[in-house]
Amino acid sequence: MRLEDLDYFLAVARVGHVGRAADGMGISQPALTKGIRRLEDELKLQLFVRTPKGMELTMPGKAFYQRSLQARRELDEALREAGDLHRGSVGLVRVGVTPLLVEPVFNQACVELMAQRPAAKINVVVALNDALIPALRQGDLDFSISSLHDSAAPAEFDRIPLCRDSLFVAARRGHPIFGHARIRFEHLQGYSWMLPGLQVASRRWLETRFEQHGAPPPNIMVESNSSVSSLVSILQSTDLLTVISEITLRSEAGQGLAAVPLDDVTWHREIGIMTRHGSYQSPLAERLIEILRERARGR
Repeated sequence: MRLEDLDYFLAVARVGHVGRAADGMGISQPALTKGIRRLEDELKLQLFVRTPKGMELTMPGKAFYQRSLQARRELDEALREAGDLHRGSVGLVRVGVTPLLVEPVFNQACVELMAQRPAAKINVVVALNDALIPALRQGDLDFSISSLHDSAAPAEFDRIPLCRDSLFVAARRGHPIFGHARIRFEHLQGYSWMLPGLQVASRRWLETRFEQHGAPPPNIMVESNSSVSSLVSILQSTDLLTVISEITLRSEAGQGLAAVPLDDVTWHREIGIMTRHGSYQSPLAERLIEILRERARGR
C-alpha cells in the first residue's frame, strides 16, 4: 500500500469531495482519483459512492476510515519520535490553552521553556474546550491546558491535575441581586445573562441547574464564543449576570465584579493538562508538562 494513496483516501473522506481534497493537497484530481482506485483495487473494497453532493463513504469505507485515521496518526507520532531522538531537545510542541489560563498558568511556563530550550518551536492555540478537545482528539495538539470536566470520555484522554478553580454566578458590585437579605435560586430568574455558547461546559452546567430547579433556561442577552473576561466592561455597565471563574474574579479583569453567594450555582473543578491516552509526547512536550507541574506545586 502506498502511503500517499492512504493520504488521498483520508483527505476525500474528510471533506467528502474529490475536487476540494485535491486542492487541499495541491495535486490534480486525476492523480487523486487514480490513487483512490489503486487503494480500492488493493483492498478489493469499494470505499466511496458518488452522490450529488460529492463522495460518501460506504460501510466498509467508514470502518476503514476509522482504522486508517488512527494508524496514520500513530505513524505521524512515530516519525516525530524518531525525529526528536535524532535532534535531541530541538523540536516542536503544540499546546492548546483556554483563554482563562493563558496568563496565570501558561505564559511563564512558556518563558521558562524557551530559556531552557532556545531552539524550541512552540505552537499555541488559544480557544475554549469545545475547540481544544476535537483538536486534541485529531492529533493536532500534543496536549491542552483547561478544565478537566467530564464531557470528554475518560478512556480517551489522560488527565494531569494542576490546581483547583471554582465557577460562580457573578454580577457587578451594586447589582440589585445583592440587595436581598438572603439570595435564593429564584432570584436569578429575573435577570438576563451573558454566557458562552451551548457547546461550552459552563453553559451546559448552568442550564442543567435551572432545569433541576424546574425553571426555564436563562434568558441570554449576550452570547460569546470566548471567555467572559474579555467582555467584563459590559457586565460592569449592566445588570446582566454571568458565570465566571474564581481566577478571573481575583484578577484585574474581575475588578468591579462579585460572586453571587449561592452554593447551588457554584462549581468546584480541577484545572490541568489533557493528553490523548497512550499518545507519544516529545521530550520538549514532556519538559513543558513538567514545568507546568513544578509551577503548580510551587503555588
